[in-house]
Amino acid sequence: MASQPKNVGILAMEIYFPPTCVQQEEMEVHDGASKGKYTIGLGQDCMAFCTDVEDVISMSLTVVTSLLEKYGVDPAQIGRLEVGSETVIDKSKSIKTFLMQIFEESGNTDIEGVDSTNACYGGTAALLNCVNWVESCSWDGRYGLVVCTDSAVYAEGPARPTGGAAAIAMLIGPDAPIAFESKFRGSHMSHVYDFYKPNLASEYPVVDGKLSQTCYLMALDSCYKRFCHKYEKLEGKQFSVVDADYFVFHSPYNKLVQKSFARLLFNDFSRNASSVDEAAKEKLAPFSTLTGDESYQSRDLEKATQQVAKPFYDAKVKPATLVPKQVGNMYTASLYAAFVSLIHNKHTSLAGQRVVMFSYGSGLSATMFSFQIREGQHPFSLSNIATVMNVGGKMKSRHEFPPEKFVETMKLMEHRYGAKDFVTSKDCSLLAPGTYYLTEVDSMYRRFYAKKTGTDTTNTGCENGSVANGHC
Repeated sequence: MASQPKNVGILAMEIYFPPTCVQQEEMEVHDGASKGKYTIGLGQDCMAFCTDVEDVISMSLTVVTSLLEKYGVDPAQIGRLEVGSETVIDKSKSIKTFLMQIFEESGNTDIEGVDSTNACYGGTAALLNCVNWVESCSWDGRYGLVVCTDSAVYAEGPARPTGGAAAIAMLIGPDAPIAFESKFRGSHMSHVYDFYKPNLASEYPVVDGKLSQTCYLMALDSCYKRFCHKYEKLEGKQFSVVDADYFVFHSPYNKLVQKSFARLLFNDFSRNASSVDEAAKEKLAPFSTLTGDESYQSRDLEKATQQVAKPFYDAKVKPATLVPKQVGNMYTASLYAAFVSLIHNKHTSLAGQRVVMFSYGSGLSATMFSFQIREGQHPFSLSNIATVMNVGGKMKSRHEFPPEKFVETMKLMEHRYGAKDFVTSKDCSLLAPGTYYLTEVDSMYRRFYAKKTGTDTTNTGCENGSVANGHC
């Protein structure tokens, strides 16, 4: 085996989101909400959703197959596969086992790892597991593969516009263009009932929205404090927002991202960091005596910090907001979809930059960590990663559904959740070639998937594909 691997991180990425979506402006009208409630109040533009032929397993099959094919990775070269998801398909059988069909065809069944579950944090847990494996004495020289996959759906009401769906795959190994700065990592874990899914008969969560936002900001404060402390201990100098080129946040909705970055500026102000100039100090001084709890509830502080933070936000955060605003909340995939946005927008100038990531999962689990971006070598170069993911092309090829059709789809999915002995519409006419889709769930709850091939966009599906490899 080679010597200790260096610059371990993300070698390659791929993203998939359903081609079906609904505009948030139209949802405002349909729901009788005030104009701008979803688009300005939440900061969201559009929301992707799965129809009856797509789910977290089909999206995972699609994104993993696409990554392996487009980067020319032999399935036999994968030694660890970790899946992060909070979308429960089975209480025992992991999503990872479905993905093994891809590798069994190549004779590779020697792959460690299973699913990680804790709300939106599971993807980060999976990623850290793979990175730790490559950096450990257990590493056998092969790649790790991380999959983040979720379909975020809510019951009718104020939380419904914060849904979304996507899957992201990340190839992990040494000499990566997206390299971990592992020693700067800071985490915060605690026991809270802010968002949870206790009713196994329903896909919908129980949500305490106000508490969840407070928990998010509290965890952010804690993680940032620990991140800064570790940085200062190792580097011998203070860390502030000016010491990172970009910040990427888990994004349930964009307005929370705006508040979160502003919160980092308030932390810098409280620590008397160099990132806060005299004008900003003057604006924030009236809030210096607030307790932690008071600061989380203060609307005046929220407004003042966002005003102070706006120039920094536009430069350091906004480039990472495209996909979350257009696709919605993707749970475990949300943070990494934001990072995909940054690569899409800035891949030509990212080399040499530091990117700070904040991952949050309700319940709660949170970690702040950072990447050092390097140019990389083809096919694992930033430019090729951006080309393969083709975010702009995928956005343009989507199909907008009216709100009525979206609501009708949600009702069908409610009826089908946890059900057995049914056949889907098998309508793959909107799916791109290479996309997997659900064909049926039999009387023993076994799920069957097919793969769309060719370029025929009028084909409505396969009659009886194999579990993963049926063809249209």
